[in-house]
Amino acid sequence: MSKVPPQARLFHLDNLRTALVLLVVAHHLALVYGAFAPFYYQEPPFTDPLAFLLLGVFVLFNQAWFMGAMFFLAGYFTPGSHDRKGGGAFLRSRLLRLGIPVLAAIFLIEPVARIGFFLMPSSLTGITAPPTLADYPKMLGLGPLWFALMLLIFDAGYALWRRIAGEHPPVAEERKGFPGIVAAIGAIAALAAASYLFRMAVPIGKEVHLVLPFLNFPTIAYLPQYLGLFVLGAMAWRHEWLRGLPGSAGVAGAILAAAASVLLFPLSVSGEMFSIRFSEAAEFTGNGHWQSAAYALWDSTMAIGMMLGSIVLFRRVFTGGGALSRFLSGHSFTVYIIHSPLIVFICYAMRDIGLPALAKFALAAIIVIPACYAVAYAIRKLPGAKRVL
Repeated sequence: MSKVPPQARLFHLDNLRTALVLLVVAHHLALVYGAFAPFYYQEPPFTDPLAFLLLGVFVLFNQAWFMGAMFFLAGYFTPGSHDRKGGGAFLRSRLLRLGIPVLAAIFLIEPVARIGFFLMPSSLTGITAPPTLADYPKMLGLGPLWFALMLLIFDAGYALWRRIAGEHPPVAEERKGFPGIVAAIGAIAALAAASYLFRMAVPIGKEVHLVLPFLNFPTIAYLPQYLGLFVLGAMAWRHEWLRGLPGSAGVAGAILAAAASVLLFPLSVSGEMFSIRFSEAAEFTGNGHWQSAAYALWDSTMAIGMMLGSIVLFRRVFTGGGALSRFLSGHSFTVYIIHSPLIVFICYAMRDIGLPALAKFALAAIIVIPACYAVAYAIRKLPGAKRVL
């Protein structure tokens, strides 16, 4: 078992969070060149079946765990922040650091990103005129900042729970070690059951709006995973699960994720063992189909297995808190906020480069990621920006 001193900062979690943001950027680039799901800008012609298959699988594997992992890390840091600040100051700080980016996303970033729809051929979009001021209300939305709004709701729920329960920080004797891989398997089973039942009503791909049409949540089918992992993250902080997480738990998590991917992923998406052939009906998305049950078990296993595996991997390999690590970590949330319009305009500028879709995806990643950090650096240099970002 590898233990970390109680007061030591877990730099590997900062580095993991940075890696997850980079994976989000790559995920959205895959939508540009794979045309697997809608995005602000996609590059025709969509005639490369290998790119569709590989980038589609990449997108589904990402979606199975990476946002859940981000909610887990957010939940992990929530109790300590609440304890230090108190309920009122905690909520004010979350409104500042999450609410302002949400407003910026709705009224500025999302409308700019949606210009990408106007840049695609009209034969694909049906749009025959450039955007005007009259289009602006229809271009409002959350975009990727649905994460920030959902996290703000979870934080408010946590603060309310603390106020009602009157919970105090536990004394040292009450803190426990990692509960074990059997408990992790139990969490997987519970999460899979909740996801399967929830997707009977809200299948994968259905977008849900909160009160107003521009408060849109595109992956709400994963709500049981997001909420469940946020709660597990808060519990992990309280009981110091990650400070005493054994390396064997990471190995077991990675094995579980790999086994589920070999056995359950092909079965769920194609209805056949060892066949990755996406059916047009897409039964795996929900509506009570047996393939949806298999898919819910797969993505729940991925969510917890990959989380355990990645935490142990980053603890062993990416442990540093050096200058580069601090720079990337300090700018990663800003990169998350602003990456969509940068993807749109950089990919549009690359449209005439004659490369296969997969090669162009790789080239775009090499260009877009440094560009995101350069813009994030400039934004965080603005007066007052670091109070929010």
